[in-house]
Amino acid sequence: MSGTSQQRTAQLLSRQAVACRELGSPLYGDLLAHAAADLLAGGPTADVLAGHLDYRPGSALALRLLGGAHALALSGMAPELAAWYPSTGGTVDPEPASPQAWAALRQTLADHGEAVRSWLDRPPQTNEVGRAAALLGGLMHIAAEADLPIRLVEIGASAGLNLRADRFQVPGDAGRYGDPGSPVVLTSGWQGDPPPSVSIEVVERTGGDVAPIDPLSGHGRLTLTAYVWPDQTDRLARLRGALAIAARVPADLRAESASATLARTELEPGTWTVVWHSIVRQYLDEQQRAELAEGVAALGEAATDSARFAYIYLEQSRAGGCLVPLTTWPVGHRRVLGSAPAHGLPVHWRPQN
Repeated sequence: MSGTSQQRTAQLLSRQAVACRELGSPLYGDLLAHAAADLLAGGPTADVLAGHLDYRPGSALALRLLGGAHALALSGMAPELAAWYPSTGGTVDPEPASPQAWAALRQTLADHGEAVRSWLDRPPQTNEVGRAAALLGGLMHIAAEADLPIRLVEIGASAGLNLRADRFQVPGDAGRYGDPGSPVVLTSGWQGDPPPSVSIEVVERTGGDVAPIDPLSGHGRLTLTAYVWPDQTDRLARLRGALAIAARVPADLRAESASATLARTELEPGTWTVVWHSIVRQYLDEQQRAELAEGVAALGEAATDSARFAYIYLEQSRAGGCLVPLTTWPVGHRRVLGSAPAHGLPVHWRPQN
């Protein structure tokens, strides 16, 4: 491997380390800082990442690497690493920079390199449940505009957990939503001006993903859990709650591209058809992004006062964080409802005229 490729990838690992700390995972921040240095030193990190150093920055190579190692800890194949992961009953390394946790991860990469490498060719699929806070607020604005049943369509749906967002609850002073008995609690999910206080009715749930995950299978649950950062126990609790809801609330999930999902989406009289996605664009190339925009525009043109269409998403902004824009048709009214971090919580709602 070239020195230039190594340096570039080490920089990506270091940047992800900073992002992990900012998003509340000091453990992953420490481990990725060590991994960046180990890559440059030609250690086990370099061996595992060999042949994968030309990935685009948006491919989240660092999270693929850590997801593979976390899966080994969760499945009992890396007990030394599991000892430092709260997600597996372990304890976070108390020493600055987590040297003991890093030693365990480095040994795991050395002993199980091929197993971890098998995770490098798949995009991380957290199916982050916290992002449903943005979707729910958007659905409430949509229902306030016209009180119609909602047909929910998700692009890049992963395991389709957020297709069940209406079964989650958001407590708090800045508006609240949902059944207080829901196993998914989006604590402190909303800040600022709350969404309209209306009820929503989801009558259809469908989505597509190029590599969908079955949330009812053991392998699917392991995969989703592996992408949750092991020191973030609140995220893990939300995931487990969403898996319980998925077991009793069906959703139609298909293996397909974003353009294929849009191509099969048709508007129906007497309903809202709502297309939603979150942290998906970074995995699409320019042509796929253009196809996404064209598909949304075509649905917007087909909308009527009876067969309405809405488009909402949570995606990275160049200014930092993620915006929550909503566009509704037949008028094509676009507004930015708020912003949120990449994992979705909290959503800061903006005043709406």
